[in-house]
Amino acid sequence: DSDLSMRTLSTPSPALIFPPNSPGFQNGRGSSTSSSSVTGETVAMVHSPPPTRLTHPLIRLASKHQKEQANIDRLPDHAIIQIFSFLPTNQLCRCARVCRRWYNLAWDPRLWRTIRLTGETINMDRALKVLTRRLCQDTPNVCLMLETVIVSGCRRLTDRGLYTIAQCCPELRRLEVSGCYNISNEAVFDVVSLCPNLEHLDVSGCSKVTCISLTREASIKLSPLHGKQISIRYLDMTDCFVLEDEGLHTIAAHCTQLTHLYLRRCVRITDEGLRYLMIYCTSIKELSVSDCRFVSDFGMREIAKLESRLRYLSIAHCGRITDVGIRYIAKYCSKLRYLNARGCEGITDHGVEYLAKNCTKLKSLDIGKCPLVSDTGLEFLALNCFNLKRLSLKSCESITGQGLQIVAANCFDLQMLNVQDCEVSVDALRFVKRHCKRCIIEHTNPAFF
Repeated sequence: DSDLSMRTLSTPSPALIFPPNSPGFQNGRGSSTSSSSVTGETVAMVHSPPPTRLTHPLIRLASKHQKEQANIDRLPDHAIIQIFSFLPTNQLCRCARVCRRWYNLAWDPRLWRTIRLTGETINMDRALKVLTRRLCQDTPNVCLMLETVIVSGCRRLTDRGLYTIAQCCPELRRLEVSGCYNISNEAVFDVVSLCPNLEHLDVSGCSKVTCISLTREASIKLSPLHGKQISIRYLDMTDCFVLEDEGLHTIAAHCTQLTHLYLRRCVRITDEGLRYLMIYCTSIKELSVSDCRFVSDFGMREIAKLESRLRYLSIAHCGRITDVGIRYIAKYCSKLRYLNARGCEGITDHGVEYLAKNCTKLKSLDIGKCPLVSDTGLEFLALNCFNLKRLSLKSCESITGQGLQIVAANCFDLQMLNVQDCEVSVDALRFVKRHCKRCIIEHTNPAFF
């Protein structure tokens, strides 16, 4: 064995992670034979090393016989570590219970760059405390190897759990806490202040989060030359319903390096918030303001200031956007690759024409539930956007088979076509299938199969 097998490491009892009535406990005491998994992915076991000696002779004889048959024991340490690298957090903790050698290998620092936990019942605050304490054993109070923490849908995760991450993981680069609705601004501020390398932050569904900023103490310590900036590039605030223009202003002022920003269903955002965003965040490549019902053509004029840097834009169900807003985007954002305008009922064939003639590299377009788009708009698309791969026309009442045939005859690379709830004939669908052989057609015509 390697030097790792010579170390004796101890960890807190699993009772710190699981409640007494969890499957891993019987009569209030830990059971070494029962399964300790709970709903979803969990930190299954964080135990002290298994014993090295078995006192009963029959047990010792059986274990010796099993050891002779276990081919995996012949593998070198680096091979087992490579196998362990493919396991999720809970399975890796279970492997640590098999034997002393596996225990030492399972806690190899190279395997703990990522913690991934899900589940509604697990006490996530305690789980994170136990794991970080164990990972900080060689470097007291600091976990230098951990770079990614993904804790999704955990209703029992609170600010205390995020404080643990902020204080122990200065090298953190990615944090996902989507659906953890008990998290507040203060904990998020601590994370972004104490983890200067954080680049990816997902707080979608965290309804109490209204802003992303540094703590006051961190802002005071930073020199004026630093500019009080946060290194976040990817920010997902989907379903953060309380986010307003003022909060978006603060986010923009602190997160000037943003390249991916998702504000889906942030229903209080208006055109004014987008104006603040474009003042500071000029490097945005992907932006979503879907279901932000107060965003209008004026907001599109602000977004158009991103010019050729913008590649992805989602404005689905923004009912105040019309051809005017589409024209702003088409005129200035010539390298746009993806546009989702589903449910923007003010868009007509004229808007599609502007888009097709200026954004010729468009690969994905969703104009479903746009009743004013007809075969004329499809013709402009077919004659200009030859690289189109995905096209959604769901519930477009004015679309017919003729428009689909024009698209199929010119866009040979089409891979997905959605014509559900459209009045198109079987012959038109067969024509599409014949010319775009790799195309998957989503339809509601029972005669076509």
